[in-house]
Amino acid sequence: MKCLRSYRLLVALAFVGAMWLAWPGGGLFAEEQAGSEMRWWKGNTHTHSLWSDGNDFPEMIADWYVKHGYNFLALSDHNVLSEGVRWKKHDEILAKGYKKALEKYRARFGEEWVETRGTPGQPDYEVRLKPLNEFRKLFEKPGEFLMIQAEEISDKALDKPVHMNAANIQKAIEPQGGKTIVEAMENNLRAVESQARQTGREVFVHLNHPNFGYAITAEELAQVIRERFVEVYNGHPGVGHQGDKDHASVEQIWDIANTLRIAKFHAPPLFGVATDDSHVYDGSPGSRPGRGWIMVRAAKLEPDTLVRQIKAGEFYASSGVTLRSVDYDPSHKRLKLQIEPEDGVTYSTQFVGTKIGYDDSSEPRVDKKGEPVRTTRKYSHDVGLMLATVEGTSPAYQLTGQELYVRAVVTSSLPPVDPSFKDQRQQAWTQPVGWQDQLGRTSQ
Repeated sequence: MKCLRSYRLLVALAFVGAMWLAWPGGGLFAEEQAGSEMRWWKGNTHTHSLWSDGNDFPEMIADWYVKHGYNFLALSDHNVLSEGVRWKKHDEILAKGYKKALEKYRARFGEEWVETRGTPGQPDYEVRLKPLNEFRKLFEKPGEFLMIQAEEISDKALDKPVHMNAANIQKAIEPQGGKTIVEAMENNLRAVESQARQTGREVFVHLNHPNFGYAITAEELAQVIRERFVEVYNGHPGVGHQGDKDHASVEQIWDIANTLRIAKFHAPPLFGVATDDSHVYDGSPGSRPGRGWIMVRAAKLEPDTLVRQIKAGEFYASSGVTLRSVDYDPSHKRLKLQIEPEDGVTYSTQFVGTKIGYDDSSEPRVDKKGEPVRTTRKYSHDVGLMLATVEGTSPAYQLTGQELYVRAVVTSSLPPVDPSFKDQRQQAWTQPVGWQDQLGRTSQ
């Protein structure tokens, strides 16, 4: 029995070690090419069009992102790829609220580009939605702009939405379902991994808006070790980013899940993504473009290269703040940032983390009757602790070796150009560091 237990322990440690190497920040994927110039590429990975519940044509949306300085865009409609033949009734387009969508589409791309059938003003009047393989040539330029095929796998479990974005996929993936939130997430991740193996592509999957419908708890997110990424900022005003008196904020969920993953499950943490989740392109209230994005550090603007660098943790999330550099020196255990300054703007950087030996007590949240509510539990202030606050454009934090992980969030004195909630300020979120040492200790 003792030999069997030892064998099982060795197998488990080997599994953790293999995952660590293949995990963001683990060291396997980082792109280090001699002579290659590394730079930052700006992109949005969560975008909707008329192929599902967006209110504009995909070409118009791509045109917006090109004109606003983005380098890559993933159109991620619900449970569908923009491929094949699709006609959209004009009445359905009007019902989405964008009354001049077709008029502006024609004005931008010309009568010859826009395909219609039926009689204008009648129920049979339809517009053809162009697939990605037809319109991407209008926008893609080597080293400037790239379109990435994606899908929002929109599933549910326990009557709660379980939405996951898969970027750089080749075929649409049907929602896999599950009896629990954890099972549904696991099943969908397995389906994506299976396609990635079959196609030989690098695929990037992130959990969307965990507080949408207050669907995903930190404890559930922590259990799904296969999931590597989560939206820590989503520009949709209705996704519960800040939480409320009965629900944790998305950043609290991130810290709780990462603390549990490292301390309890001996697994690497989740990395944070910012997205638009854009649906509305006519200026109407709702989820508009330009609110959240990621900046990926890579040598080339290519799908597989970008995904490999994202998996390596070579990116940060932003709602307005630009970082010149994010450097973590594992030998000296120092996290250092350089912020791109704007005139008259001040910056405050908070270094956040959880320490070894933290108070791991928690209690359920309860309703007015004192009954437990299905949501993230209440944890001590030791979880996601404010370790230091540094003012200025060159913040740094010296790790002591007693932290499970450390991340930085930079907050500007400026509000975003298009805020998604009251009193919002421009921010940037870096990825957790220092956790590799902790996992190394647990495997010894």
